Amino acid sequence: MSNHPPTTTPPPQLSTQPSPSLPSPHYHHHNPQLLPTPTRDYHKGNWTIQETLTLITAKKLNEDYRNTRPTTPISAGKLRWNWIEDYCWSQGCYRSQNQCNDKWDNLLRDYKKVHRYQQSRSSSSSSSSDGPGSYWKMEKHDRKLNNLPSNMSREVYEALNEVVQRRYNNNNNVSYSQHLQQQQLLADQSPTPVTIRQAPPVEVAAPTTEVSGRVDSEETEASSDRRESNLKKRRGGKISTSIKRSASKLAQTLKSCDEMKEKRHQQVMELEQRRLQIEDTSNEVNRQGIAHFLKAVTNLSDAIQSIFSNYNDQT
Repeated sequence: MSNHPPTTTPPPQLSTQPSPSLPSPHYHHHNPQLLPTPTRDYHKGNWTIQETLTLITAKKLNEDYRNTRPTTPISAGKLRWNWIEDYCWSQGCYRSQNQCNDKWDNLLRDYKKVHRYQQSRSSSSSSSSDGPGSYWKMEKHDRKLNNLPSNMSREVYEALNEVVQRRYNNNNNVSYSQHLQQQQLLADQSPTPVTIRQAPPVEVAAPTTEVSGRVDSEETEASSDRRESNLKKRRGGKISTSIKRSASKLAQTLKSCDEMKEKRHQQVMELEQRRLQIEDTSNEVNRQGIAHFLKAVTNLSDAIQSIFSNYNDQT
């Protein structure tokens, strides 16, 4: 036996590129560092909890940075997921930006289902979030019956909840700062001598602006939700149509297969019946042949005896 030490397969390695710089406490003063993406060997299959938490952390850090730069163009979306991929790789999560994007969409969808269920449950009863009926106390088949994800861990849910709450608070802060800026502009534009008289219009305009900003924000969120809902409906419709078409083809194939089996069975039965008829006919022919042969032998024997009798009588 050889004494060579056992070889182990090393984890996927990046080329000799430095890992992406993580956002520092002063990351709002510069853009996240994006590295040229080398050729990478991406992991496939199910995500582990550690990989999922790494992705959530990357998304949280990236959103914190984006909130400090509200004028970031929409085209930065691709660079954003490149940065998230680099961050995940620096933390040992070897996934592509497309995998991260798809996983994030699935996480948000599952989070909304669980959060909606927990909220409806807490509003209908005074029990704690971990009491009977809680998502994390349910069996897998019960989760499926309630149209809930079957394997969302509490740790992942809490991390997602933190991201969603931070996003909500940031949106409120942005709306409030815009409202204060508009109030300041109106105050600067109002004449000094008639400040008291023009105070009521300013007070009326401020709530209107605030309500307008909230409505615009709500309309934007509603429009985004409608687009997402319409997209899901279209995807669901396509999937449903595909499933119906496949089910119809499968039913037709099974029906034709059953018809062919029935037809083949009938043909086999007909052949068997014809074989039995042929055997019966053959047996009847053989029986009649033997009977005729015996009759002929009997007639011949009688004729011979008659000849001998005549011969004896003559002598």
